[in-house]
Amino acid sequence: MPMPVLSSAALLRLVLLAAPLDASALSAPSGCVSGTSHLELTEDTHGEAHAVCIHPGLSTSFLFDTKVERVELAGRERFRVMEDETGLALVPTRALTQGARVPMTVFFQDGMTPASARFLLVVHPSEAARQVEVTRQPRPPASCGEGEQQARAEARQCQEDKARLEARCSGQVGLLGLLAQGLLGADGIDSKDIGKSVTSRPGNTLTSSKARSYRSATARMEDGREVVRLSVELNLKNTGSTPWTLAGAVLVGPEGEEWKVLGAWQREPILPGKSGRIGVEVEMDEQEARGTFSLKLRSQEASGGGDFFDGVTFP
Repeated sequence: MPMPVLSSAALLRLVLLAAPLDASALSAPSGCVSGTSHLELTEDTHGEAHAVCIHPGLSTSFLFDTKVERVELAGRERFRVMEDETGLALVPTRALTQGARVPMTVFFQDGMTPASARFLLVVHPSEAARQVEVTRQPRPPASCGEGEQQARAEARQCQEDKARLEARCSGQVGLLGLLAQGLLGADGIDSKDIGKSVTSRPGNTLTSSKARSYRSATARMEDGREVVRLSVELNLKNTGSTPWTLAGAVLVGPEGEEWKVLGAWQREPILPGKSGRIGVEVEMDEQEARGTFSLKLRSQEASGGGDFFDGVTFP
């Protein structure tokens, strides 16, 4: 049986769920690089400490264009370290807390300038630099040309994506934005009470007392795909000893596939022993939005695997 169309008040609540989380909660610490990066050392910059994101349990590799003599790493016992002549891999343990900054200096064998490289390892709540490539010689012109072409292509892609999103939304937000994208059709937005089916995994800091999911109308994209917007609202109780602030979320599908949320909402941190509401929103192909999902929430205050809630379904 189709779900009834929501009232104006319920629709407004769904729009509020899509309000973005404070940017400071989702962004990396200042100057902290993640992903794969290339660092070129010069005589002018070798004394600088280059900030690199790390995260407990995730490996970060450093590759050098010359042999390494030794590595000085503060609090080495808090890492698992694997070294060879031209590189090393670090896996931080949970003894490191979010926001901690660990200095590391790498010394080279050949005696050329610069003789060392300094890094500042910054513990990020969710991200880690996977690979940092370090060279002390200018890259060949061909390599520079390739990098410039890639940067231009990425910038062009960003501009195209921005223009496409602006065209889809017609510059509107909230209900008008959904309407402009074709997501607010004749059937409106369906909702479903999933409070009884959503379960909190053992070891979670949070437990769920109420839960509701939402599904927009289906919209056909320019490439022919049919997509829907999905949202989950949870009422959560903090059973831990510290406040809990939402730092990010991922929806995990039946086969392990993941969708990062488009937006996340939380009014204020959930204090120990207290309850609070959060909301997240994702977009996916209409055919993928079937079945039972798990929602993974990451906290700004704590490191580790996060809190998992199983049994999430949509109307």
